[in-house]
Amino acid sequence: MSDAREIDLALLFADLSGYTALTETHGALRASEIVLGFCRLAEESVEPGVRVVNAIGDEVFCAGEELLAVVRTALRLQERVRGAPEFPRVRMGIHRGPVIEREGRLFGAPINLAARLAGDAGGGQILCSASIADAVRALAQVEPRPLGERRFRNVAQPVAVFELAHPAAPLAAVAIDPVCRMQVAIERAAAATEHAGTTYRFCSRECARRFALSPELYATGGRKESGMRADS
Repeated sequence: MSDAREIDLALLFADLSGYTALTETHGALRASEIVLGFCRLAEESVEPGVRVVNAIGDEVFCAGEELLAVVRTALRLQERVRGAPEFPRVRMGIHRGPVIEREGRLFGAPINLAARLAGDAGGGQILCSASIADAVRALAQVEPRPLGERRFRNVAQPVAVFELAHPAAPLAAVAIDPVCRMQVAIERAAAATEHAGTTYRFCSRECARRFALSPELYATGGRKESGMRADS
């Protein structure tokens, strides 16, 4: 007898922005420490009724029947990562739909779309579909901002995409190391340099050295500090 059942779930994918750059710069050992720390943050962030379904590499997959609990999990994880200097930013995607649960595993097209939303997000962003945005409009701590329709691989129709953002998210004194993509508390940066009118700050002197040798490889991926939010 099959134990398969259809269940409507809110689905959350979260992974680290710039993980490849981090590994190339600081090595697999340091990267493994970051990933394990990220998985711990995710487990500590889940609301009651939400579970971590799987964690592969730097990607964490969570699901729950209560949509707002999943959204609050995403917001809590975002805040925990923001408060962790020398840690990459997290990007997330949330969608809801009917999936098949069988032998403790989940299957279905909604999972693919949630993963695609996470992959399309920038560092610090939470992207979601219209069904999520409509449900969270009454949640005071988040504002769904429309980003227009986007097409995703293996998704037949264009998807209306929204960013879940804190309406009054404060500016953070955090820069992004352009070499390894880690967050750097500005007052604790190991080094800083000016290039083409932009100030870049680094988590280590090794990252500063790499930037100085080939700034053209990294400058286009950096961000000006002026007006930069931790979730920009």
